[in-house]
Amino acid sequence: MKKLLYLLLATAFLSCNNERVLQLPEIESAEIIEVLDVSPAYIFYDETQPDSTLFNRKNLIGTTNWLVNVDKRLTLKQAIPHIQYLQDKRKKASMHKNEAAKNYFTCNDKSIKSLGFFEFTDVNYTTDVELDENQNTGNHRTLLIHFFNDDNFTLNEFMGDEQVKSDKVNLKQHFNFKYFFPYSRTNEKISVILSFDKKMSFQKYISIREKMNYFINRKNVIVNEEFIY
Repeated sequence: MKKLLYLLLATAFLSCNNERVLQLPEIESAEIIEVLDVSPAYIFYDETQPDSTLFNRKNLIGTTNWLVNVDKRLTLKQAIPHIQYLQDKRKKASMHKNEAAKNYFTCNDKSIKSLGFFEFTDVNYTTDVELDENQNTGNHRTLLIHFFNDDNFTLNEFMGDEQVKSDKVNLKQHFNFKYFFPYSRTNEKISVILSFDKKMSFQKYISIREKMNYFINRKNVIVNEEFIY
């Protein structure tokens, strides 16, 4: 299977007899290192294109797991529209649909020096709509986190409808479990809503999402809708 995956990725380097290099995002240690029954899509960085992207989806097979290969140099503004297109295509598929098929970002796993995969099947990307910090968050604890492109992020914490914390801090200094979850009640439900600067690189986005997943346990849930603006 590993040889097959490398073969699939190698096809990214040749398109229309022109050599194209796709730089995959790096992750520290992937939770998923093997995916079977796959077909690939590619989002290249190409400065000759109006939006600096070249989207190749001709090898996708609807009943398979999709490996979406995104060049790490692209911004979210450039990459997300193509990703949304693929998600919409998957949802609208009617014939020969495989309900168990999933979507993954392909990454370079630094810990094993091989491929790793980040699942995004259920993520709903919302673009150009800012997260409403005054939205009704129910009766439980909610963290609204916005990541800027300048290595800062804001955290707004709500307990039901009451805002109990509002900070803007440095990513390198405060991006850790203890900052986000300084205490934890036995049966407390904590929802985490994420939003990102649209100018952020895909590499930085994947790095943040990988680390956020490490912070999550059975009591903490990352809401499926992510905001890009």
